[in-house]
Amino acid sequence: MNRSGRTLLAEQRALVSSSRSPLWSKSSSLPVFATRSALYSSQATKTMSGKSEAPSQNKKPIVFSGIQPTGQPHLGNYLGAISNWVTLQEQAQSADETLLFSIVDLHAITLPQDPAKLRKERMEMATTLLACGIDPEKCSLFEQSKVPEHTQLSWILTCMTPVGWLARMTQWKTKLGVTKGAQSLEDVSTTAGLQLGLFAYPVLMAADVLLYKADKIPVGEDQIQHLELARDIAQSFNHYVKHPYFPSPRPIITETKRVMSLRDPASKMSKSNPSDQTRINLVDTPEMITSKIKRAVTDSIRGISYDRLERPAVANLVDIYAAMKRCSVEDIVQEHKDSSNAQFKEALADTLITKLRPIQAELVRLSKEEAYVHSVLDKGAEKAREIAYPNIVEIQKLVGLR
Repeated sequence: MNRSGRTLLAEQRALVSSSRSPLWSKSSSLPVFATRSALYSSQATKTMSGKSEAPSQNKKPIVFSGIQPTGQPHLGNYLGAISNWVTLQEQAQSADETLLFSIVDLHAITLPQDPAKLRKERMEMATTLLACGIDPEKCSLFEQSKVPEHTQLSWILTCMTPVGWLARMTQWKTKLGVTKGAQSLEDVSTTAGLQLGLFAYPVLMAADVLLYKADKIPVGEDQIQHLELARDIAQSFNHYVKHPYFPSPRPIITETKRVMSLRDPASKMSKSNPSDQTRINLVDTPEMITSKIKRAVTDSIRGISYDRLERPAVANLVDIYAAMKRCSVEDIVQEHKDSSNAQFKEALADTLITKLRPIQAELVRLSKEEAYVHSVLDKGAEKAREIAYPNIVEIQKLVGLR
């Protein structure tokens, strides 16, 4: 790991230790664009003529995070991101922070998508977030594609990002199933069908963060490389314009461990896995949850203990249990130390069914309130643009586009 990577991990640990403090970190788009255009048209005209500066910026600390809309949201999404967003909402109230939560639909199209399916999944994700407790009065929830400044900044940053930086990124290789036998980027692009959008999407990720001058970014350890790149790109931009415009975004790492597959504890629980038995979907019925947990892999050792190396499958189930009950791993182990795997699984399934029941009820209710969900997304995009538009005006001036 290079120096900046180690620095990021050090910052993460520091933030984890203070995580209990307040500073823890189909709707038509026409109304959004029209409203914002009307609001900023006069300021933009003056800025282009050099007679005045861009509108004043939001000075509150900003926390930004995003989630892709593809696939049915599952327990890993809930425990790894969504539940943490809900926690951030409460902490941000006392810390006077601005929370921006984005459904990053532009990232979704880096891989082929069925348009009708993508439209449906975007709404499903918005509905799921609201059902899980995301409060539009406490944050801005919006679709990335409805804030055009994301792509405007992404192109500017793309023009300043070396190809070598992107070639070192790992996730695009994983998505293409690239093997270590590839000797060069040319090998990958000719044999694996690499598209530019997939290769360069980390720059868009950087733009997502830097557009708002976000101070803190909730990330998992698998996203450290992307945040490190965003920091490098910020420094590159600042050097290019000879002005310290972008701050270096800091990571917020959550205490929740990664939720692993129910059938393979070495793999992360994922929407992309072809087997539905590997995950608990938030819309699964009690019968489905019970069946999936019953079939989850464990081991032949009697009693419940926690050992990630020796008993990874059992440890994964303990992690899930503890996270859903909001208690410690030690509490779960003590409670079930004499339980058989079957008894433990039954208790876990009951807990999952109980905890997911109110979310599922709210999902049913919100699915009948589509107009409301659209309005939340429209208003969220408007609020996001109140920050994004003046920032992109300043950025365009710095690079000579205004």
